[in-house]
Amino acid sequence: MRGPAERRKSRANCSLAGQLQLPRWEAFGSITRYDLPAGEMKRRRCSEATSAAWLGPAPFARLSEHVSLRRLRFSGRASGACCIPLQLPATLPPGRKRGVWVPPVRPVRPVDISWKVAPERKPRVNGIGDHPANLPLPPLLFRRHKLYRQELNLTSPAALLQLKMEASWLQFHLGINRYGLYSRSSPAVNQLLHDMQDFSMISADYSQDEKALLGACDCTQIVKPSGVHLKLVLRFQDFGKAMFKPMRQKREEETPEDLFYFVDFQRHNAEIAAFHLDRILDFRRVPPTVGRLVNVTKEILEVTKNEILQSVFFVSPASNVCFFAKCPYMCKTEYAVCGNPHLLEGSLSAFLPSLNLAPRLSIPNPWIRSYSFTGKEEWEVNPLYCNTVKEVYPYSSGSRLLNIIDMAVFDFLTGNMDRHHYEMFTKFGDDGFLLHLDNARGFGRHSHDELSILAPLAQCCVIKRTTLLRLQLLALPEYQLSDVMRESLLQDRLAPVLAEPHLLALDRRLQLILQAVRTCIDAHGEGSVVVNDTQAWQRPTAESPAQTGGRGEPLGAG
Repeated sequence: MRGPAERRKSRANCSLAGQLQLPRWEAFGSITRYDLPAGEMKRRRCSEATSAAWLGPAPFARLSEHVSLRRLRFSGRASGACCIPLQLPATLPPGRKRGVWVPPVRPVRPVDISWKVAPERKPRVNGIGDHPANLPLPPLLFRRHKLYRQELNLTSPAALLQLKMEASWLQFHLGINRYGLYSRSSPAVNQLLHDMQDFSMISADYSQDEKALLGACDCTQIVKPSGVHLKLVLRFQDFGKAMFKPMRQKREEETPEDLFYFVDFQRHNAEIAAFHLDRILDFRRVPPTVGRLVNVTKEILEVTKNEILQSVFFVSPASNVCFFAKCPYMCKTEYAVCGNPHLLEGSLSAFLPSLNLAPRLSIPNPWIRSYSFTGKEEWEVNPLYCNTVKEVYPYSSGSRLLNIIDMAVFDFLTGNMDRHHYEMFTKFGDDGFLLHLDNARGFGRHSHDELSILAPLAQCCVIKRTTLLRLQLLALPEYQLSDVMRESLLQDRLAPVLAEPHLLALDRRLQLILQAVRTCIDAHGEGSVVVNDTQAWQRPTAESPAQTGGRGEPLGAG
């Protein structure tokens, strides 16, 4: 066992050898050290003999033709690293003995060396950027490193994207006013639809519904989570966001008649068709929605940073890439959505402005359904229910009740029974328009017309004149609703969006709406039923609770 003096001498010799060592990348152009063959000396133990015999004519020895570059090992430690065993050539030239032979020197090709010879001193690291680990890679290794990252999809991010004021989603947000989400001749909407179809995705995440179910956020103001559907938030290269709803049901499939409305699947084509129908009816209360084929691997899995979302992807027995929602119930692999093998149909609905910029209220629908297997609400058993609603603010005055009936007309045409809440911007006061959101449970049964959806119209017997005139126009043979709808849906890349029976059902349901209006006019008179909403808008008086917020200015003003 060595004593303290011998250990001090050994450390001094290693320190002497360490003084000749440079950072590992500079070793290409400075000093080449040949380590002892395996078995002649233990690893990481230096001696005076090895420092003199194996370092050779240091510090300017060059690489040898007998020792491959790949067989060299470099170490960033300043001392104690000179004895990493390497295997030298098994056959030596005549007259040479192992342990004292130094290979002949030959020039190194310029492509292998791009550093200057460092001075004969121990390197000093003055800062983080001067550390050998932070030095740039040589050109050859950089190219190999880049190819390696590309194979693993670890390519460095592209140049920083900049937000442009002419972005279509931003122009859409700035164009929102108290009459609708966009004007009739808005060029921003058509551009937004085009961008959502073509722009690449830069991130993907769960929607607020799923985050609320997971307890990741407090979204109770707006979100009514159900857990039986799957929605993702996708962000585009221009920083715009859209709600992605994947295909869960084929177009020709019809919802079974024994299935309750509150457990029905959410259909992506219903969201697309609802936007087109809303624009045809001139409501302009559904956010722009478009269909798109999404590569679930490249545009969702590889861009998301949500570990939970990454964990729910799997490959099906048919070699299709699938994923499912991560929520407490109804979220198993049998409810997953799958690509073919990577491409998946879905709808993309443009996001509305943030709640911090444009606050919204989520209000229960007076004609909300029971959402139970046996219970019923009062409006389902009381034909005079509307008289009670008219006595309650804000339905006692203003246009709120008329907007509720517009929403009922829209839902009846689509067959959507899931309108439990409605939302509206607080900036436009109590008489602002209602947002027609979450229409994915429409267009489920084309063979059945749910008349209970028309209960607000049948019980209150009031309707806007502009709404009635538009419905009457679409009932004419030359402007038939099904024909206009079919032509409008051809603009979408997923056309045909609706099966033909659903288009024909629109004409049949339109006649039922007009028949309900005629029944009300016969009972109460046209003057009491048809409300003239074409007059100039009158500002509320100072005593009105709706005195706050803008009236005619866009959402971004004030």
